Amino acid sequence: MRIGFFVWEYPPALVGGLGTYADYITREFVAMGNDVTVFTLNPGNLKTREIMKGVEVHRPLIADASNVFPMFVVDDLKNWGTNIRMFNDIFIYNILSGTKFINSMLKKEGCHYDVVCVHDWLSSIAGIIAKNETKVPVAFHVHSTEWGRAGGQGSEVVSHLEWATSQKVDKILTVSYAMQEDLTRHGWPKSKISVVWNGVDPERYNPKNCKPEDVEAIRSRYGIKPEEKMILFLGRLTWVKGVRSLVQAMPMVLEEYPNTKLVILGKGEQQNDILETASRLGISDKVACRFDFVSEDERILHYAASDACIFPSIYEPFGIVSLEAMAMEKPLIVGAQGVVGFREQVVPFGSDQNGVHVNGGNPADIAWGIKEVLFDPERAKKWGQNGRKRVQQYFTWRKVAEQTLRIYETMQHPQKETEFRVVDLTEKLTRA
Repeated sequence: MRIGFFVWEYPPALVGGLGTYADYITREFVAMGNDVTVFTLNPGNLKTREIMKGVEVHRPLIADASNVFPMFVVDDLKNWGTNIRMFNDIFIYNILSGTKFINSMLKKEGCHYDVVCVHDWLSSIAGIIAKNETKVPVAFHVHSTEWGRAGGQGSEVVSHLEWATSQKVDKILTVSYAMQEDLTRHGWPKSKISVVWNGVDPERYNPKNCKPEDVEAIRSRYGIKPEEKMILFLGRLTWVKGVRSLVQAMPMVLEEYPNTKLVILGKGEQQNDILETASRLGISDKVACRFDFVSEDERILHYAASDACIFPSIYEPFGIVSLEAMAMEKPLIVGAQGVVGFREQVVPFGSDQNGVHVNGGNPADIAWGIKEVLFDPERAKKWGQNGRKRVQQYFTWRKVAEQTLRIYETMQHPQKETEFRVVDLTEKLTRA
């Protein structure tokens, strides 16, 4: 199968989980014998066309027209202020990529594509162009929504792009059943929506591959003593991740478990808020912050150095970080209220338990979850082992790729849709 793959971020220009997904899934597609052409944003210093690990990558060079948009766009976009440059980059990337796909790849080079996939609103314009100009089936991968990220409606322009794309495309793929329900609640066509969980590479994320001296160096960096417990948060420091509530929970944890230290690794608009909250609560010495985006190797070492990982999100359609922690055999405390895919990854009770569910908006509940993990180290170790087993069973990139390709095939051959639904139902019953 030949796949046109439109995604805003792609290595080496990574921002968050979407880029990690794109990196792994495209390589898996290629490993399975498929051809993948990626169209992505060029920050200005990368090649416009190259082959990376078997994936053909196109990055059209863009230009700054951000002072032009306010002349004719709606008031909503004018309110973006300095962020209008981001919209400029996304808009031009979509236009150039969409036209290059049609005029260069299809018409000039005579390439035949079996499917086009676009990821989030960031590439939705290119998806609409492909539907307008070609007969190639288009899949819209929805990793999150504007209303979810903004805690309400958010940008009217972005919301309209999401909605228009959902109506235009042949298929919608999303990352969790929680997200599928949310899309349906907002009036998206349920018959188009399929769920495919994200994945992780359990060989890349394997605690056995970490050298003890490298792990100890991470703990020493944050001043964590051998007798202390390290609780790790890793991710964007934005309100939907529940980080401020996590900091507010720490005094309640420290009352019972004073030898505990919280490490916060990531970047975002809540950096100052986190520092101020820790200072106000008098726990600055128990909260170590590193406002940085680290390499994958270093991220793996942070997981290995921790005693437990916590992701108390209040909006998280999936969340690959929890899979990474699970593969590294770490017990988890995860948010499970609202549109949160963590609850489909983390089993909170029974023989397969690998963590606990909490309300990410409630500091007391977060504190309970952390204390539940710290209460019995041997039990927590067992939960970590269960998490890795669960990853190997359900959350490998090969499994993600197989399920995604099966859906792409139904777009080419609609008669296969019934067969796919039968297999999907069987898998659901097996999981249950």
